[in-house]
Amino acid sequence: MAADGPDLSAFGGDPWWVILVKTLLIFVVLVLLTLFNIWWERRVVARMQHRIGPNVNGPFGLLQSLADGVKLALKEDIIPTAADKAVFLLAPVIAVVPAFVTFAVIPFGPEVSFFGERTPLQLTDMPVAVLFVMAIASIGIYGIVLGGWSSGSTYSLLGGLRSSAQMISYEVAMGLALVAVFLYAGSMSTSEIVAAQDDLWFGLILVPSFVIYLIAMVGETNRAPFDLPEAEGELVGGFHTEYSSLKFALFFLAEYINMATVSALATTLFLGGWHAPFWIDELYGGFNEGYWPVLWFFGKVLFFIFGFIWLRGSLPRLRYDQFMAFGWKRLIPVALVWIIAVATIRATSLEGGIDRRYLLIGIGVLAVIFLALFFVGDSGEEPTEDRRAADRPGGAGASGGFPVPAMPAGGPVRGAAAPLTFDHPTTARSTAGES
Repeated sequence: MAADGPDLSAFGGDPWWVILVKTLLIFVVLVLLTLFNIWWERRVVARMQHRIGPNVNGPFGLLQSLADGVKLALKEDIIPTAADKAVFLLAPVIAVVPAFVTFAVIPFGPEVSFFGERTPLQLTDMPVAVLFVMAIASIGIYGIVLGGWSSGSTYSLLGGLRSSAQMISYEVAMGLALVAVFLYAGSMSTSEIVAAQDDLWFGLILVPSFVIYLIAMVGETNRAPFDLPEAEGELVGGFHTEYSSLKFALFFLAEYINMATVSALATTLFLGGWHAPFWIDELYGGFNEGYWPVLWFFGKVLFFIFGFIWLRGSLPRLRYDQFMAFGWKRLIPVALVWIIAVATIRATSLEGGIDRRYLLIGIGVLAVIFLALFFVGDSGEEPTEDRRAADRPGGAGASGGFPVPAMPAGGPVRGAAAPLTFDHPTTARSTAGES
């Protein structure tokens, strides 16, 4: 059963103006958070690459994202001749609206006095709030797919298909990672899940679920190293290749809000939501009261967003077949095994029977074995005839042909390159004189 906390009766009784102000505040906060995240990403990646980053427009360059947004809005709006105009215009809206709606059930803090009204720092809640977030987020996939299809471009179509396959695949792993949270919290309500983590965060006791969710949320948001739908080396720009001006800005906005959405969901489900970190509320109980929890909540969200930025600045892009195989052959099987383990632990804990210590030891051994599968490749694949030919002496690999060029004689070259020399230095001059 869920821990004692706010029940759903606290929602649904707010005056209309409180609901309107909450809605407006969520919209403004998400837009400002997007502008900050763009600036922060550019500054952090610049520091990783020993560059300066934006530092001219506004203090520390904070207004650079706003300047870029205004520039995008004022650029020429182009619609390709071969595009389906109605769907082409509707697709960015379908992508961005669900990104805003998902924050309706995210708890930012406890009940507070809001302009004289006692209300939770959450727009609304429901018994299946987490499933609501997953369902609304999946609608955004249609915007990307329709945007790629309606552009009338092969690159855009391939990017849209890649994105749909990628999101569907990693949504399965993400949903399975959340089942363990539901089992421990005894609820799918976001406010009740936060209340159930008052003493111990689920990210500490459900580590495999936490890790699977972290991997799946990067794949779900099309971020590096999983940004395959936007692979510029293969698909120019992916599903938004033909978009410009404000419509491209909407896709851009949807991506960054989706980053905030999955980060907020990870904070709510695994890191105690708005509860104070490191149990500092034991020093001062007021840290979990009033508007202090809003600070803790956004601090945890920015921690996850920094992880997105760190991955982008550190890891190369995966190959598409490797990425899909990793999701279906690694993440989903491990998530299924972990769900069975968690359900067994909960059943024995609530009903008694098997000694829980021995059960945890067995589950730990299984978790280590299945975690090792992440680093084991498919060894049963027989080498093809082309691979055998390449491996033979004098084959393609040895002769410098496809797929591996020949190594220099004597091994890799170390140090500076040798200077260029020409056997006939006067050839160029004589040729020029004759011409």
